[in-house]
Amino acid sequence: QVQVVQSGGGLVQAGGSLRLSCTVSGTLFNINGMGWYRQAPGKQRELVATITRGGSTNYADSVKGRFTISRDNAENTVYLQMNSMKPEDTAEYYCHADSKDKDDGSEYNYWGQGTQVTVSS
Repeated sequence: QVQVVQSGGGLVQAGGSLRLSCTVSGTLFNINGMGWYRQAPGKQRELVATITRGGSTNYADSVKGRFTISRDNAENTVYLQMNSMKPEDTAEYYCHADSKDKDDGSEYNYWGQGTQVTVSS
């Protein structure tokens, strides 16, 4: 069975830092893309950052220059280093990963349980 386990999160003051981690285990095929999404109360879930297996990254405009996504392919782990945090970063953060069956083209998506990040002013 597939497990997606997140850690990190919590309460920080504006200008502070937090580091999130997420490990995916039990998958039948190699993990391709990994990333982080967040959802604030009353708002849509939005993409924060993604990273391919080869290391190509993509960031939401709101976090560019402040957040850094990285991954360890050997451990199927993705990280999100959040610096210079702002109150608007407050949200539930979710880890995401995907894989594909090269034989039949089937795609699989996995989500973490979510972790609360709160930034006080």
